[in-house]
Amino acid sequence: MEASEEQYAEFEEKVKRTVYLDNLSPQVNESIVKQALDQFGNVKSVQFIPNYLGSKNMQQCALIEMENQTQVNAVVSDITEQPFMIGGMPRPVRARKAKMEMFDDRPVKPGRTIEVRWVEPDEPDFEVAKKLKELAKFHAADTEFLLKEQLEDEEKLEKQQQESLKVTHKKYKTVDGVLADGTLKQLGRGYHLPVGDD
Repeated sequence: MEASEEQYAEFEEKVKRTVYLDNLSPQVNESIVKQALDQFGNVKSVQFIPNYLGSKNMQQCALIEMENQTQVNAVVSDITEQPFMIGGMPRPVRARKAKMEMFDDRPVKPGRTIEVRWVEPDEPDFEVAKKLKELAKFHAADTEFLLKEQLEDEEKLEKQQQESLKVTHKKYKTVDGVLADGTLKQLGRGYHLPVGDD
């Protein structure tokens, strides 16, 4: 359905206030995104773009509407310049300004018509379209393989981080134990060092 000039202008303004994030962990939800981007300004809405063709463990994308274009510029600038993790996953998020084509609810531009039809085998563009279709299939398979590899690497890294966290926690518990049972004071006296109340 064709939009009025006013509706289309409102949509164009919404696009300018929206940032596109990708490479998000599948565990990230709306409240996590809002909390992460609140430092840049007021998050008005979060719309996730599902990956219909990939597995549910693959990364996801989101369109985040901010209050104004200045906040969008700040998000894109900061996330582009330094690694930005959301949800504690070892996956740096990528950001860029949204484009109209990213919105599934975009209105039809006033005065524009879209023609959809099958390309027939006897048409000159048929062979080109056929090659593009094969290339798209190859690209999709290649992308799925690379994403699977990336996910496996991330799972390994997450396990390493969990192990490191456990070891660090154990060290702190040991230090707390030494402080609590008086061992530290005994060691300090043995080495003639002032410790605590001494």
